[in-house]
Amino acid sequence: MRVTNRTIAGRRAFLLGLGASAAVGACTVARRPEQLNDEVQPITDEKRDFTVIGDAPLRDRAAAKNLIYGAATGYQILSSDSAFAQSFAKECAMLVPENALKFGVLRPSASHFDFTEGDALAEFARAHNMLFRGHTLVWGQDFGGSEWLRNRVNSQNAERVLIRHIKTVVGHYAGEIHSWDVVNEAIDPSHGRADGLAKTQWLKFLGSDYIDLAFRTAAEADPKALLVYNGDLLDHDTPDGDARRAATLNLLKNLKSKGTPVQALGIQAHLWANKPINASKLRAFLRDVAQLNLKILITELDVIDQKLPSQIDRRDRIVARVYEDYLSIVLDEPAVIAVVTWGLSDRFTWHSQFNPREDKAPVRPLPLDAQGKRKLAWNAIARSFDRSPKRKV
Repeated sequence: MRVTNRTIAGRRAFLLGLGASAAVGACTVARRPEQLNDEVQPITDEKRDFTVIGDAPLRDRAAAKNLIYGAATGYQILSSDSAFAQSFAKECAMLVPENALKFGVLRPSASHFDFTEGDALAEFARAHNMLFRGHTLVWGQDFGGSEWLRNRVNSQNAERVLIRHIKTVVGHYAGEIHSWDVVNEAIDPSHGRADGLAKTQWLKFLGSDYIDLAFRTAAEADPKALLVYNGDLLDHDTPDGDARRAATLNLLKNLKSKGTPVQALGIQAHLWANKPINASKLRAFLRDVAQLNLKILITELDVIDQKLPSQIDRRDRIVARVYEDYLSIVLDEPAVIAVVTWGLSDRFTWHSQFNPREDKAPVRPLPLDAQGKRKLAWNAIARSFDRSPKRKV
């Protein structure tokens, strides 16, 4: 992902300053404006029946098909909004910390690891019979979110720093984690490398083998956790999307060929409602990943409504259609085992800060509205789970 001048540390300060009403920082950063201008599709206001049978929460509908549904959230939100916490426990079977386990938040100094927020979220997950996901161990933006990392890490000590970080963090949660995003957003074809790797500081100091090193270290620290490469911008039918899918597939093939213990691909799926998805291309990509004997998780799903009409009912119908159309494609692939939305309620979404609407209207990218009520997006996800083929256990 292209790095902006907004750091993880800055997002954390934003969260702590606004408390439970804050927009929540996501794994990815705001897209550059020029990315919105190419390969867009007309916004259609298709009338569709989003009726759902029954009142079962998303976690139960997913579980009926041997799928996992979950969402990302933050410590400040759950601890200060009891109504939201109840909704989260009701709807979700998996909890993903939005920021608490990122390098810049978890490790404020070279010598200190702060597990306070991560442990509180893990305890919430345990108390409500939820799985706990780890996000994320290695990310190119680690250096942007950590002053000491920028100033003190170099080619002589980077390997030692990385290994210690992974061993300490993965070891701390060993036995409690369903899956780890071991390496996050390592692909960016625009950087001009033949292998498509993003030119991060980890790559600069350690070379491309930093990815293999990260996975081997994580596997040693917790042999039971599912180890995931988490990729971005893999969904849309654009030249950049084509290049990212090809580079990601090549990366996974190379890792598998050398015995790297990568076990799954995470697809972020921050979907632009006005950009096209080619079902054939996406199905073929998912099939190619599955043929590598890898599981697939949809790790950060939401629908960006920045360019949609201002009328709420119309906007909600379009967002719901995007959810249902996308999930109808990905859930046909048996290797897909989980769907995680990047947030649950519109009250707590990173898009409020990073992808706001020009008309200043509140954004509406998630299953529940700002008051915690189910929207058509919730219906669309529920219908997709109900229609999904049942996975083999």
